[in-house]
Amino acid sequence: MKISIDTDEKRITINDGATTETLALYSMAGLEALTRTWIKVQWNQLNWRSLSWLGFPICQLSDDVLRLQEAIFRIAPDVIVETGVNQGGSAVFFASLCRLMGKGRVVSIDIHIPRAVREAVARCPFADLITLIEGDSTAPATVARVRELIGDNNKTFFFLDSDHSKAHVRNELEAYAGLVTAGSYIVAADGVMRNLHDTPLGLPEWRDDNPAAAAREFVSTHPEFIIETPGALFGQEYVVRELTYWPDAWILRKG
Repeated sequence: MKISIDTDEKRITINDGATTETLALYSMAGLEALTRTWIKVQWNQLNWRSLSWLGFPICQLSDDVLRLQEAIFRIAPDVIVETGVNQGGSAVFFASLCRLMGKGRVVSIDIHIPRAVREAVARCPFADLITLIEGDSTAPATVARVRELIGDNNKTFFFLDSDHSKAHVRNELEAYAGLVTAGSYIVAADGVMRNLHDTPLGLPEWRDDNPAAAAREFVSTHPEFIIETPGALFGQEYVVRELTYWPDAWILRKG
């Protein structure tokens, strides 16, 4: 694909080898066309590794983090369950929101949680709101423990950010679907992998082996769920749909 930008004529031309499309440069269509390429370059340059939350690496696109905050604020869950602890940034992010809202706690799962990460989380100001579980997120014992921690009549929100293979994400969706409360979400992060398969740091198999593929397959067999990105709290007309690492990620349990 070839993209030509003419700042004098204020237009962008896209040639995919079969068709040519010319868009106004200063238009939403022009911005989204540029964003599709920018996301790939930005991801490949590992800019997302430079972001942190209250001293913890968070390793997410900043726009996604703010949109996630909006969803948590709107839903006000009693329990946020995440798979994929990494360095603890998202657990601390979720817990800090719970503290600010005066409601909620976090259950964070990973197959291995290094001692240094456990100790850092334990020292953070929100440690009392975070429960760490070491184990396979799809193992029956882990799921049972999560169910026990959630308890009865609690509003839940799930965030899947561990092994991003289609098979694993699909297994996580099946394992936790029954624990998602109506009107809330189970988010399968990083479906952007499908668009990164041809980048220098990407892998060819990501084209089909990614969380977005798992999400689409899951909703096709679970009519109680739909893929529906939450609207912005303000200025929905200004939202750039392409500006995300999480396409097809927001799986809503119908209310």
